[in-house]
Amino acid sequence: MKASIVAAAIEETAPLALQESWDNSGFCIGNGSSEVHSALIGFDCTPGLIEEAVLSGADMVITHHPLIFGGIKKISDETLVGRTVMAAIRHGITVYACHTNMDKVLRGVSGATASRLGLLDVRVLDQDADGNGLGIIGHLPGPVPAEDFLEEMKARLGLSSVRHSRLPDAPVYTVALCGGAGRSLIGAAAAAGADVYVSGDISYHDFYAPDGMMIADIGHFESEVEIIGVICDTIREKIPNFAVRIARNSTVNPVYYF
Repeated sequence: MKASIVAAAIEETAPLALQESWDNSGFCIGNGSSEVHSALIGFDCTPGLIEEAVLSGADMVITHHPLIFGGIKKISDETLVGRTVMAAIRHGITVYACHTNMDKVLRGVSGATASRLGLLDVRVLDQDADGNGLGIIGHLPGPVPAEDFLEEMKARLGLSSVRHSRLPDAPVYTVALCGGAGRSLIGAAAAAGADVYVSGDISYHDFYAPDGMMIADIGHFESEVEIIGVICDTIREKIPNFAVRIARNSTVNPVYYF
């Protein structure tokens, strides 16, 4: 099967045209004409993921974060990216990424986390004319104390900790969230009437939250990891006869907590 067919299955849900201008979604190693027989899905493209693909017989690797993200001055074994690129080329592995294009569809990154939290009546938070965009906003089944919401979120997402701003006095009901680094949408969440905004990579000063809204930082990895299952399910639904599976190390967070 051509790699372009697998890519098309993903892009039917999350078109590449949706990606941010600074992003590098799509083929990172190889192209659509590559012949592939099975795919391995991971979060980040690392030497370990390439090694697992080789051992499992997969000749295509699909990740959320692009392997090549910025300018590369040289490819050598001195850097993680260099070692990964060299390993992929050495073993003939086609590498593809679906990053911000998968962030900006309702079924994507934020939508998957919203589903785990049990949010209802969800819509895109910062949407364009076609209804696509970053973030999600929705409602809990009913108002709950902020502390109870944090406890339930930790349980549902398997979190060890949550950084948050001051607990509001009123119960929370409307929840906005954005997977990954979502500090830029704090204002949009407040303007949309969110009682709590959930994201990752929130900076110190942002914890002085807008009046009436709590901010919760669950971590970059934790707020996006659900997308791995979405990518895998999307391919299985559209190409049921293609072998695809989630990598064993796909849920390993590079950030550790002591």
